[in-house]
Amino acid sequence: MQVTIKDIAKKAGVSYATVSRALNGRSGVKEETKELILEVAKKMGYQPNAIARGLVLKHTHTLALVIPDITNPFFPEIARGAEDAASLLGYSIFLCNTNWDTDKEKLYLKTLQEKRVDGIILHPAHNDGETHLYDFQIPMILLNKIPGIAEYSSIEIDNVRGGFIATKHLIEAGYKKIAFIGGTESSPSNAERKEGYKLALKKYNIPIDESLIINGKFKSESGYESLKKLIDSGNTPDAVFGGNDVIALGVLHCAQEHGLRIPEDFGIIGFDDIPYASLPQIQLTTIEQPKYQMGKRAIELLVRVLKAEEDSEVIRMILEPKLKIRKTTRNVSRKLDK
Repeated sequence: MQVTIKDIAKKAGVSYATVSRALNGRSGVKEETKELILEVAKKMGYQPNAIARGLVLKHTHTLALVIPDITNPFFPEIARGAEDAASLLGYSIFLCNTNWDTDKEKLYLKTLQEKRVDGIILHPAHNDGETHLYDFQIPMILLNKIPGIAEYSSIEIDNVRGGFIATKHLIEAGYKKIAFIGGTESSPSNAERKEGYKLALKKYNIPIDESLIINGKFKSESGYESLKKLIDSGNTPDAVFGGNDVIALGVLHCAQEHGLRIPEDFGIIGFDDIPYASLPQIQLTTIEQPKYQMGKRAIELLVRVLKAEEDSEVIRMILEPKLKIRKTTRNVSRKLDK
């Protein structure tokens, strides 16, 4: 049975209020009484109730990281950076996985608010219908902006720029018929990467073929099935820009099964640079995101907000994507203007 303050008070022969003041380091308790109370508490194995204490002190030194897909290797790297930074700053972290489900996201946010966490790092599941964030009372940092919601600071990659760079690389490598196989259509990152893809095609006078644009899920199965659908319909592209690395790995699997020579006849580029991408047997060309740094910086910014160092200013921190050329695309045949 958990030892309470009342148990200690009874054992020490003092009042409940005196025990509370002693354990919380407040004044009004004689030194010898304080020493007695601390000794009794130690012998009885007293463990303070962090939640109850947080209600009194108005903070719990707990934060939360809410992500959409723990199975995607991109997000554990963010979590690692966030956890390392939080630990150094004296905070503990709750990790919540929404599985790209907005209803689950709403439930987690409600629960975290009830648990009195001090702040939240959120990677939104979607960019539509996010009205549950408008009146949220807990400080929050977004790992992707949400159109129409400007109240929260965010740390994000320049997805449009990344999509442009990825598509430009495929064009430079000599691929002509380039498909975009993305994730959830309402995902902010998916929409922006697709926008970058279209901007690159327009800039280099390549017609946009809507039949080569497929949105599905941020899963390898979705990449596999999307490319298979194009092949089965006789609309096989000669290159694919995958909305993330996991999708691109599914595309790679399908391409290999259908005998497409990579990178000679068929090019693939992903987005994220997850650990699997650089394995010798994969060597996926991709767009790198500074995942660990995103998690670390998000926590640092959130703690600054909690300490009122950034009282009213909304900060939007945009990190630059980088092209990582490996073996799923040809050597660049020509350089194009930026």
